[in-house]
Amino acid sequence: MDYSAANTQLWNMLIQIGIIAILLVISNILRHKVPFIKKTLMPTSVIAGFLLLLVKTLGWLPVDSQFLEMVTYHGIAIGFIALSLKIEKKESTKEGAKLALKNGAVIVSTYLVQAIVGLAISLGLAFTFMPGLFKASGILLPMGFGQGPGQANNVGTTYESLGFVGGQSYGLAIAASGFLCACIVGVIYINVQSKKLKLQKEEHEDISGSVTVETFQDRNEIPISQSIDKLSMQMALIIVVYLATFLVIKGVTDLLGTHLPGVAATISPLLWGFNFIIGSLMALLLKAIIKGLTKAKIVKRQYQNNYLLSRISGLAFDVMIICGIAAIDFDDISSLWIPFAITAVVGGIATFVYLKFICNKLYADYKEEGFLSMFGMLTGTISSGILLLREIDPDFETPAANNLVSGSGTGIAFGAPVLVLVSLAPKSTGWCFGVVGLATVYLGILLFMMFKLNKKTKSNNQVENQINQEKLEA
Repeated sequence: MDYSAANTQLWNMLIQIGIIAILLVISNILRHKVPFIKKTLMPTSVIAGFLLLLVKTLGWLPVDSQFLEMVTYHGIAIGFIALSLKIEKKESTKEGAKLALKNGAVIVSTYLVQAIVGLAISLGLAFTFMPGLFKASGILLPMGFGQGPGQANNVGTTYESLGFVGGQSYGLAIAASGFLCACIVGVIYINVQSKKLKLQKEEHEDISGSVTVETFQDRNEIPISQSIDKLSMQMALIIVVYLATFLVIKGVTDLLGTHLPGVAATISPLLWGFNFIIGSLMALLLKAIIKGLTKAKIVKRQYQNNYLLSRISGLAFDVMIICGIAAIDFDDISSLWIPFAITAVVGGIATFVYLKFICNKLYADYKEEGFLSMFGMLTGTISSGILLLREIDPDFETPAANNLVSGSGTGIAFGAPVLVLVSLAPKSTGWCFGVVGLATVYLGILLFMMFKLNKKTKSNNQVENQINQEKLEA
């Protein structure tokens, strides 16, 4: 075997990872040392993504676009599998479960608002100024804004196979504009509200937390390092699940291709595009199997480690964001600048207005914290929401930060119908209009549920406060 630089197959992956690593380090330095960049609250991975996009576009370094697309595709699946393998902590109260349901409904209802607005724009342009526009392109707004580069990449690629030329880059561009919206609009809002004396903006330094034994190690876990390192075991579980995901999708698509080729043409791209959903389900299945074997006393130790699984998912999502932004090809969207600009701007305004209204109603005791955290997450990622929140709530004294975490879990269940709508929209013009109608109905259902849960929570809080008051008086 040739081990020299002439063997590009041997060295290309290392070169690409090296370029990403260098730009990530540079971005981290810029994020902490350059005041202007620090004030934008832009996550380090997003800065690195834009730097890599600049380097690729200008041709300064040999960036492999196919490698970027591959990492974006696999990154979201690995991240979700790692999260799904984590051992859940049991909810201590019914109120906590209700709050999680309410937060999940807020997140998914925002997806629906974005989907309705995006489809209204793409359908409006397709029937007026841009008759050649892919009519379902607007539904990439919630994929990019609400769910980030990984999902925007997967759905955009699927839509490309269905006739949307430049769909992948279009979805990634929407996701990139979402990060800019989260940081720029969020920072402007904080400064405007601070001047009105509605918010107390606080300067803070990033806190270096400590990892205690309780944080890192659950009772009866396998040792940190014995015959196999604990990190190696976490990676082994993730890769086993991802391999099983590949085999399941391949088996289903091959079976459909043999017996139902017409159905396969529609379903197969969606199955491969939603690989992370199937991966999450496979991870839950493996977790259930391990739990069953533990009850049967065949497995005697806990193999999953929540701390390490969180770190692996964090790495996967950071690299996915970097590669997702850098994978944008401006040539692919050269004819889509008008719909892109309108969708990004109007989508940002709609998200801002809707969340401002809904957060004022549902998070009455911490309106601004609830709004900023949700707005940051639903235009960028959860890290964007946390960064904005820390500007006015540096010690996380309000429940806003926990809302993002609990809502993300229940949001997966509530979000399943949204993925169905995404698969239906490109079928025909009629289905595009049908998806708008179905999304509106589902939005109404979620709004009804949110306000009902909120009313019950308020009633319970009032009763609890009354009991406490009576105790004090006694």
